Amino acid sequence: MPMIGDALLKRWYGLLGLSRQSPPSWYRDRLREELLERRIAKTSWQKLSEAADVFFSSSRAQYDGFPVRQLPPFVASRHLLVYAYMLAKFTLRWKFYRTAAIICNAPHYDLVREVVNPSKDRKLEEVALRHQIDPVEFKKVGRQLRQKTEGVGIMPTNCEDASSNTLGSMADLQLDKSKTPEIRSTSDHKPVVVGLYGVPGSGKTFLLNQLKQKLGQSHFAFYEGSKMIATVVPGGLDAFQSMEEQEKAHWRGRAIDVIRMNCTDTGQVAIVAGHFMFWLEEQESGQPVYTQNDLEIFTHILYLNIPPEVVAQRILDDTERSRPPTSASHLRKWQQEEKSQLRYLCRLQGILFSLVSPYQKLLDKLSVLLHDFRYHTEDYNLSQAESRLDDAVVASQGQLETVWVMDADRTLAPEDTGALFWKRVSDSRPMEYEALTLNALFSSPLGHSYIAFRQATLLYEEATNDQEFDSLCRDVASAVTMHPEFVSLLQLLAEQKHVGAVVVTCGLRHVWDKVLEREGLSEKVKVIGGGRIADGFVVSAAIKGALVARLREAHHMYVWAFGDSPLDLDMLRKADRAIVVVGEEQTRSKTMDVALTNAVDFDGLRACQTVLPSNASPRLDIAKLPIIKLTEPESVKSLLCDRYTHGCLQVICATDRNAAKLLATPMRDAAIAGPTLREAHRRVGWYLATELLADVIGLEQSPIRHVLGHQTRGYQLFHEQQTTIVALMRGGEPMAFGVNDAYPLAMFVHASDAHDIKLHHLQGQLTIILVDSVINTGKTIVEFVHHVRKLHATIRIVVIVGVVQAQCISGRSLNQRLARHAKLHLIALRLSDTKFTGSGTTDTGNRLFNTMHLP
Repeated sequence: MPMIGDALLKRWYGLLGLSRQSPPSWYRDRLREELLERRIAKTSWQKLSEAADVFFSSSRAQYDGFPVRQLPPFVASRHLLVYAYMLAKFTLRWKFYRTAAIICNAPHYDLVREVVNPSKDRKLEEVALRHQIDPVEFKKVGRQLRQKTEGVGIMPTNCEDASSNTLGSMADLQLDKSKTPEIRSTSDHKPVVVGLYGVPGSGKTFLLNQLKQKLGQSHFAFYEGSKMIATVVPGGLDAFQSMEEQEKAHWRGRAIDVIRMNCTDTGQVAIVAGHFMFWLEEQESGQPVYTQNDLEIFTHILYLNIPPEVVAQRILDDTERSRPPTSASHLRKWQQEEKSQLRYLCRLQGILFSLVSPYQKLLDKLSVLLHDFRYHTEDYNLSQAESRLDDAVVASQGQLETVWVMDADRTLAPEDTGALFWKRVSDSRPMEYEALTLNALFSSPLGHSYIAFRQATLLYEEATNDQEFDSLCRDVASAVTMHPEFVSLLQLLAEQKHVGAVVVTCGLRHVWDKVLEREGLSEKVKVIGGGRIADGFVVSAAIKGALVARLREAHHMYVWAFGDSPLDLDMLRKADRAIVVVGEEQTRSKTMDVALTNAVDFDGLRACQTVLPSNASPRLDIAKLPIIKLTEPESVKSLLCDRYTHGCLQVICATDRNAAKLLATPMRDAAIAGPTLREAHRRVGWYLATELLADVIGLEQSPIRHVLGHQTRGYQLFHEQQTTIVALMRGGEPMAFGVNDAYPLAMFVHASDAHDIKLHHLQGQLTIILVDSVINTGKTIVEFVHHVRKLHATIRIVVIVGVVQAQCISGRSLNQRLARHAKLHLIALRLSDTKFTGSGTTDTGNRLFNTMHLP
């Protein structure tokens, strides 16, 4: 291109100010998409538009410093119109988004620099989320702008007039915004048209007839592609077969147009059996027969993924149709090509796509999917999610005042359950394509839109039946370890009536139900999420924000929101209080820092951050995003709205059990001291730990090797490795060793004074066990409990003791002094009515260590 043209482009890109993309492969992927669209363009205008997109992708990559394709030498007769179209088209898109941001009163509209095609709502939502603009309002304004400008994505013939008219319309809309009623986009009324594809012999016609009988024709209309073409083509199929390919494409497009118009008039769902490509075995490549109209009209495509050996045999056995014999190997190659291209094109066009296989009880599976496709819209999706939230609130019987809304993956736990799920799918059977992974889906043009999450649900349906899905979710749940800070916090919440919690996840509800059930929290903490068609809805960033808004506006709740990624920013912004959960650098969201900075600096987000684990590095400047520790008393007080519902001290005593009487005998025998008495105390510690403490805390399964050599399941204390045993010196040490014998994975600490317990003894722990030989007045235990609570407000505290004076319990003196502490248990071998404090030869500590002669 001449030097002056190069300078003009450089200046133009400078004015647009588009963000440089990462990684560099992004530019190559975009160019590949545009080249494919250019190849399938049919009309002259489509070819011009797609050529402009190719030039834009190439030149943008070059000016961003990542050249992926050399632009052709400039020839005015060939390239002038393309460059003019490109400049006008992308300038208009840029102005479209800038104007929409101004109308939405975005505080920093000048940072909105976007040129993606605004003709689809999902693109508007993506842009809104990138710039922390209310996606609902932004889509509403975008729809109005689209109607005012009559399609910004395609440049009319008179570029100058179109630009002038567009800007004038935008200005008028901005001035009249207060008077303009909400206008529903025509895309909201787009009829549901489902393509039923598969290679010849897959059984499309047979299934179409079965579906007609099963579903009826009140809400569904059934079309066979070839018959529809015969209907619209003068002269029928014979005339069609004699046409040139370009003319055939015209009539194929006309046929699907007629189907669309019929369904628009009747409100029925169309199911269209057709072909994607034809491929004779002797040909090097297949011949696509889909049209641009197909890509624009189809809302869903279902592909019959029948084993090629079965199809090959069907072709041989078919006496009614004349089909050339085709080998299973060729059919497999044909299927792979069709599935690959369809998956790619559907993501490009916003069409929901899924394979359906015989093992899924084909007719029943198709019926379920088609019923879902019939009514599932974005509005319906929101209403279903809100209904699920309302059910959770109603279950509280009007006692709730505060609700914690919590993201799940990489918030409650460091793991990404979606990634774990697909890793297990991959391990169990080789994946056909990289496209089946969620990363590939969310990095496609669908982004993190409503359509993308619907497509994710179809991926889960495609990969597993219900039984396999449940088994995989159970396996994934077993690999998830919740942050202990959240476990202890939610355990405390479970004791409150005025505070509730709901997990709102874009991931797998079924996994998180199982995780919370394992932690004993499923009764109090409900999960709102998807993963299967049966769930009825999907959760996107917009849904998270809408649910927080509903809690505040419809239910009048005070809302705390917890999240870790850009998908959580909308709900964080709409909550009363927001906490950003920051994990370890290698696993946390890589895009959150930039998005979070924009939200804080430009969108008014006020939040704190909690760092889990505590040794991870925080995000941003801590002056901008202060750190909060979830286990500190002041934090807990705020989270519970300055008031606890305290349970009383729960006392469990084994006095009347025969085993306790036997174990207590050597402890009371004056003739026994030193090592023998220490061993007696050790046995008591083991007994109380296994007989009583195990009931308080619970057990969990652990893998062990059977004596016969195979793996089997044993049991250990629930969260044993997150338990700290503290021996109150010196009398509590022998009994504490016995507790440790029962639970060898627990941490062991000696403490002569309460302050010997340090913060690092409690960080990451869920339970602390204070062990002493005797409680007389309770003064020492009270000091230890108060100190632990100052360090960690939510950890479970269990006191294990050999003997406790009955008056200390019955007189309620100990209970009163510990009344403000929740999650507190006292386990004793026996109660003693003797009001006596030992010394010298009667002091338990002296007897244990043969120091009775000391004063």
